[in-house]
Amino acid sequence: MEKAAIGGDPNARHNLGCVEGNNGRTERAIQHIIIAANMGHDGSLETVEKFYARGMISKDVFDKALRTHQAAVDATKSPQSEEAEVLMKKFEAAKAAGQI
Repeated sequence: MEKAAIGGDPNARHNLGCVEGNNGRTERAIQHIIIAANMGHDGSLETVEKFYARGMISKDVFDKALRTHQAAVDATKSPQSEEAEVLMKKFEAAKAAGQI
C-alpha cells in the first residue's frame, strides 16, 4: 500500500491514512488524508472536513485542501468525460422510469 501511495494512487494514500489513524498516529494520518484529498479523492475531502469540524486542522489547512481538491478534479475534466456524465444521467433516468 505504501508503494502505491508513493506512486500516486489516491485510494492507497487514503487507506494508508486510515491505517495510520487506527494505529494512533494521528498527525501522519492527517497528512496522508490531506494528500489524498489534494489528489482529488472525494472520500478524503470528506474526512478533511471532519478533521476541521473536530478542530484537528486549521481553517487555512482546510481551505487549502478544498482548493487543491477542486483543482485536481477540474484537471481531470474533458469534453468527453462531461459528455459521458450527461449520457450516464440520461441512462439512469430512463432506467428509473422503466424505459430500460
